Amino acid sequence: MAITYLPEPFRIKMVETIKMLTPEEREQRIAEAKYNLFNLKGKDVYIDLLTDSGTNAMSQEQWAGVMKGDEAYAGGASYYKLLEAAQDITGYAYIQPVHQGRAAEKVLFGILMGKGQFSISNMHFDTTRAHVELTGARAIDCVVSDAMDPAKRAPFKGNMDVDKLESLIKKYGAEKVALVVMTVTNNSAGGQPVSMQNIRETASVCKKYNIKFCIDAARFAENAFFIKKREDGYRDASIKDITNEMFSYADMFTMSAKKDAIVNMGGLIGIKDDAELFSACKGRTISFEGFITYGGLSGRDLESLAIGLYEGIDENQLRYRIGQIEYLASRLDDAGITYQAPAGGHGIFVDAKALLPHIPYYEFPGQALAVELYKEAGIRTCDIGSYMLGNDPDTGKQLHAEFEFTRLAIPRRVYTQAHIDVMAEALIEIKKRANRVKGYKITWEPPVLRHFQASLKPLT
Repeated sequence: MAITYLPEPFRIKMVETIKMLTPEEREQRIAEAKYNLFNLKGKDVYIDLLTDSGTNAMSQEQWAGVMKGDEAYAGGASYYKLLEAAQDITGYAYIQPVHQGRAAEKVLFGILMGKGQFSISNMHFDTTRAHVELTGARAIDCVVSDAMDPAKRAPFKGNMDVDKLESLIKKYGAEKVALVVMTVTNNSAGGQPVSMQNIRETASVCKKYNIKFCIDAARFAENAFFIKKREDGYRDASIKDITNEMFSYADMFTMSAKKDAIVNMGGLIGIKDDAELFSACKGRTISFEGFITYGGLSGRDLESLAIGLYEGIDENQLRYRIGQIEYLASRLDDAGITYQAPAGGHGIFVDAKALLPHIPYYEFPGQALAVELYKEAGIRTCDIGSYMLGNDPDTGKQLHAEFEFTRLAIPRRVYTQAHIDVMAEALIEIKKRANRVKGYKITWEPPVLRHFQASLKPLT
């Protein structure tokens, strides 16, 4: 039975008109896009679940802040307001704004790693893996085995496999492990949370081998909410206190602020106490992003980000946010549709391999399901599987992903219960004709981050 949909903790003051194309029009548009959802025009999409990054609805306070943004090139007031907010929430001494999360990775990773080295993570997301590889280093995933079974319900399926982490460090040598990255929540594993105990244990291993420990903090607030809800000893703790403790175990963080800080553009680098590393980050920020007090952002972006950091840790907002995802999950449970369970923080990761078992990994079941969702109901989603993973950087061969997910990433404060029901009903309809869905072949691809640009065609 579907769980009760939580009432919205906000009122709607402005709307954006969206339009549902006819089935014939959708067939034409996706063919013109060469079966790549990133190539679709936004106006041709009815419900856009491609990402929850930068697609959220800002509050009246944030929009008011936009008008107060200080656009000084150096030393603007909005920069100092952002510093104060980020230092308060993370407890870190050094904060550097950048224009988004991948910019944070570009600035930081180029300092820390290079050819012949490794980055080990509970799971690298696509841009993180790409920026590791662009330095010449290699990315290794080290998630717990619970994550490998989408149907298995465990409270913290995003955790690092700490024993495996230590084995990998011994295998490659501590001097060759440039960085350990903890992604919270674990996006590639289905938006699954990481426990405080696991963060603590991972930090202990890093300290033992003198390896830098970094948090990928794009969805830090959602992870903190799961800790409060599921982990012993945190029920009465505030989200802010949990967040402070999470960050305290790491040496640094990168953050795409376009997720839990609920802004359309922005990112952060945080360094706990290493002044020399922070100095190097500032130098690379000036080269790649802009002067250090704006980091590629306008003053109005800095202002809305400072406000959004606090709105992102509001417990009422998080309860509703996670409740939306759980409602969709419960509808899929009733329909017998497998997803990475329990529901993650920022969306539902449908198990395309289970829904389309006749499509092998090299014909991209996650992408095939994403295309079907668009054709069925104008819903844009994305593959989190072998299509996104790409080719081995050394051999050029197609990699076989641990999962073949189609991710329905739900933007914050954007869609209503009726929209959620459309998502569920579209998946139910696809399930009825699943055995007729075909796989895809890539006809062109770039060497890095191919899923953003590749061209595909359906197999017949």
